[in-house]
Amino acid sequence: MTALEPILEAQARAALMQYGLGDARLRVLGGGLINVSLRVDAPDGRRWVLQRLHAVFDPAVNLNLDCVTRELARTGMPTPLLLRTSAGAPWVTIDDRHWRVLSYVEGRSVDAISEPALAREAGRLLASFHRALADFREPLPLQRPTVHEPHRHFAALRAARTRHADHRHAAAVGELAAEIDALFAGLPDLPGAPLRLVHGDPKISNLLFDGAGHGLCLVDLDTLARAPLCFELGDAFRSWCNPGPEDAAAPVFSGELFLAALEGYASVARDFMTPAERASVVPATAAVYLELTVRFAADALEERYFGWDPARYATRGDHNLARARNQLAAARDLLRQHAPLARAAERLLAAGDADPAA
Repeated sequence: MTALEPILEAQARAALMQYGLGDARLRVLGGGLINVSLRVDAPDGRRWVLQRLHAVFDPAVNLNLDCVTRELARTGMPTPLLLRTSAGAPWVTIDDRHWRVLSYVEGRSVDAISEPALAREAGRLLASFHRALADFREPLPLQRPTVHEPHRHFAALRAARTRHADHRHAAAVGELAAEIDALFAGLPDLPGAPLRLVHGDPKISNLLFDGAGHGLCLVDLDTLARAPLCFELGDAFRSWCNPGPEDAAAPVFSGELFLAALEGYASVARDFMTPAERASVVPATAAVYLELTVRFAADALEERYFGWDPARYATRGDHNLARARNQLAAARDLLRQHAPLARAAERLLAAGDADPAA
């Protein structure tokens, strides 16, 4: 167990006092890159999760989380639920940082998928999440901007290249930008409707599994939004089917993991997808890879990366350039397999007993 820094522990204790949990034991929960997460073991044996939200989030995301998770619980799907303070508040603010308490769901997360069985279960779990919320029409209290807008990110990269024309990575980023533009131009238009209630960041570490590998629930629900399904699935498969780290030098897109994940998704949710959504799965995955390449390339020039690893990279720009190259290489590998994967996806989404290898 990692020891808490004294200042962080003092803030956590101050927050817990407002929930009547001041005498609980605390331990660090690893794995998160954004929020600080702590397990809370109360004297009565109950467990909770205390989180300090990253400053990037408006604390009103808790209101979205609250209404959506109550709906998930109503449908019978496991989910962390927001605990109100003793005074009924949805969060507390300590030293200008926002804290919340959630119910604890016993499970494990993984950083990468290495076998088709887990990919299939991940797909089934994400589909169950989408199906559970398919008829939920209540407006979200906080309307968040759409995360996946490739053309907006492309414009941001062009602006970054203009601002940092003399940057040491300017030439390398220029080469990436030229290839990105060419690959993106070859993709079909993606459906912008209907808008679905989606997780917004379905990377594999945001899914919890039990000890037998069965999917339990989705966590880190600060990115909930209504958005096109194609980008949600593209983001999921982008994360799940590139098994290596995001900065690996020789990434691959695993068609085997993709088909297993899609099979799991189709087993639950194929019938609520529109024909355009079904046809968009493979190109949307490529589009998300290219979008992330663009974002990482811009960040390489801007020298910003909160997860920079100084033990392996001299600067944030160096690390981000490696990430950009990784995502572009994975996109290339996916597009190399585009035709057979698209045919297999069409069969899987049309009929559950179809053989994707046929």
